[in-house]
Amino acid sequence: MKVATHQRPMMPPGSAFAGFRFPPEVIVVAVRWCLRFGLSYRDVEELLLERGVEVDHVTVFRWVQRFTPLLADAARSCRHSPGDRWFVDETYVRVNGVWRYVYRAVDQYGQVIDVLFSARRDAAAARRSFRRALATLKMTPNEVVTDAAPVYLAVLDELVPSAWHHVERYATVMRRGAAEPVLASGLH
Repeated sequence: MKVATHQRPMMPPGSAFAGFRFPPEVIVVAVRWCLRFGLSYRDVEELLLERGVEVDHVTVFRWVQRFTPLLADAARSCRHSPGDRWFVDETYVRVNGVWRYVYRAVDQYGQVIDVLFSARRDAAAARRSFRRALATLKMTPNEVVTDAAPVYLAVLDELVPSAWHHVERYATVMRRGAAEPVLASGLH
C-alpha cells in the first residue's frame, strides 16, 4: 500500500510586525521618532498618547530594540551612492566602562562609510579602519580630509596613493553629527 505524501507549499515569511497589538504604522512612527529626533521613550509615549494611542514607554523601548535593524536595512537601499570625498576622524568614547577610540569615515553627503572601535590610537588601527572602509565601498576616494594626526599621512600614502590628502585642523568637526545615528543605535 502506497501512502501519499503531501508536500506543503512554501509559505512566505511572516511579517516582522505579526503578533503585535499595535499596527505597524504606529510602531514604525514611534521607532522613527526615537532614532531620528533622539526623543526619550517617555516623550514618544506622551506624543502617542496625544494622538490617541496608549502605549507604555517600556513597549517603545522594546520596539526600538527589535525594529531598529529592520529599519536600518530598509533605509540602506534608499541611500544615494557614496561620495568620493571622505572626512576621516577619530574620537575617544567610553564603551561598557572602557575607553576606546572610534575611527569613522564619512562622505561629503554625511553618510557614514565605516566605523571602527579600537583599543589603541596608532598606525595599525588607522590602517585597519581605511582597509575596512575601502572594502565596504570597493572604491577609492579622490580626496581625504583628516585632522592633523600625523599617522594618517603614511597610511594614506600606502593605501590610497592617488587621493589628495587634505589636512585641516578642524575640517572634520562639522561632520561629527553624521555619527549620531551610529551611537544612538546602542553602541555607546
